[in-house]
Amino acid sequence: MPNRTRRFLHKQITRFLAVIGILSLLNGQCLTASAIINTSGSTAEERIAMNQAMPIQSNEVANWPQGPVISAESAILIEAETGAVLYAKNIHEPEYPASTTKILTTLIASEQCALNEEVVMSQAAVFGIPVGSNNVAMNPGDVLSMEQCLNAILIRSANEVSYAVAEHISGSWDGFADLMNERAKELGCVDSNFVNPNGLPDENHYTSAHDLAMIGRAFFENEMLCKITTTPMLHIPKERGDLYDANQMQLLPGKPYAYQYLVGCKTGYTEAARSTLVSCAERDGLKLICVVMRDENPQYYKDTVTLFDYGFANFEHVNVAETETKYNIDNTGSFYSDNDIFGNSQPILSLNQDDFIVLPKTATFSDVVSEISYDTENENQAALITYTYHNVYIGTASVDLAVNSMESSIFDTVPPEPEPEKPSFVFINVVKILLGAAAAAAAVSLLLLARILLRNFHRANRGTGTRRGWRRDRRRHRVSPFLIRRDRAEQRRQRRAAARHQKRERRRRY
Repeated sequence: MPNRTRRFLHKQITRFLAVIGILSLLNGQCLTASAIINTSGSTAEERIAMNQAMPIQSNEVANWPQGPVISAESAILIEAETGAVLYAKNIHEPEYPASTTKILTTLIASEQCALNEEVVMSQAAVFGIPVGSNNVAMNPGDVLSMEQCLNAILIRSANEVSYAVAEHISGSWDGFADLMNERAKELGCVDSNFVNPNGLPDENHYTSAHDLAMIGRAFFENEMLCKITTTPMLHIPKERGDLYDANQMQLLPGKPYAYQYLVGCKTGYTEAARSTLVSCAERDGLKLICVVMRDENPQYYKDTVTLFDYGFANFEHVNVAETETKYNIDNTGSFYSDNDIFGNSQPILSLNQDDFIVLPKTATFSDVVSEISYDTENENQAALITYTYHNVYIGTASVDLAVNSMESSIFDTVPPEPEPEKPSFVFINVVKILLGAAAAAAAVSLLLLARILLRNFHRANRGTGTRRGWRRDRRRHRVSPFLIRRDRAEQRRQRRAAARHQKRERRRRY
């Protein structure tokens, strides 16, 4: 082929590939438009200033405690049990999660694996991570227990160990990514797409502050995982020398931003994601989860502490059963009666005594709005009551089927003021009637049986003074061998005495 022709073909091929590349790039931008991160601001100070100027959505709620200005691009603070959102700033904005991805990875591993399972480091896992990324210097063929893997992932953020755990569970990274997305949807995630188990940069790997908080609700319920994240030192025994590595989390005791109420935490950082942090704290029974994303170091620690302090200072638990007065048991007299033929009957329904809502300390229970729904999947629940405050969800309470007489009736709280007596309904408890009849029948049967036994006993005692009676008694009753030998010896002695007496009488006569 002439050189001129060769150069022409090469030029055309190059142009064709360039066009394909541009189209692919444009297509990729379209597909991941929702996941594009705002990278304007060339310095940390500029990015902080830009983020601080962003609106805080929770501050727009009427009579809601005003949340602090923070330097994170997106952030959320929720109450862990109810999932009520206390602070919201761009909570559904797609962001790169970086290593906070690993809270989902380790959650799945803890749910599906035993701690003593052995995980083998593959060639792909060890050499599949970028040079310089977080690792614990594993070699192909090295074996760690699952417990050691969880420690390496959560304390050292080991990327190669995350890959090895994914291979161990699903056989491949892609298979594990499918499992991650499935589990995320089960936990209530709506903005996420995971493609790897460690959060290494990928434009198709993204989530949101809201979704990380939903994952965090399950993660921070696991005491073992929480304990690992707050362990001061990582220790992994290795043949070529044990590995020791200090936990770099700055919220731990003795660190610059130590937080005394901390339950657990996980950080993440990449150039694209900037600094991210998912953490949990508990104080006076109030358990909060905080997520800050696309923040700067060390601002993300300061923002987290600020949001925790804001939550504990402005919100409190309110027990629904102790406070609710809107629903009155008198309106459901067909379910309950204070009088029946066997005494007081227990209520059929009762309000869950442990359910609570999270309410601003400046608000009262009378300010909330409730909505009852009978569409519940729990077979022990008759209904579910959802509470809102200025259209913000703050918790639920269930109406349960009563299981014992100690439970209170529906919304049974402090007794209301006395009212004029009303005619009460008689409630006939069929079950108690049947039980009473069965007990009476059993008593009659026992009396008849006792009479028959007494009659047989008297018949059996007839003729007990005769030899036949003695033999019958010996057959009917178990007599010890000692008593039998004693009786026989006594009989022989009496016979010998009688013989001697007869002999003396004969001698005396003759």
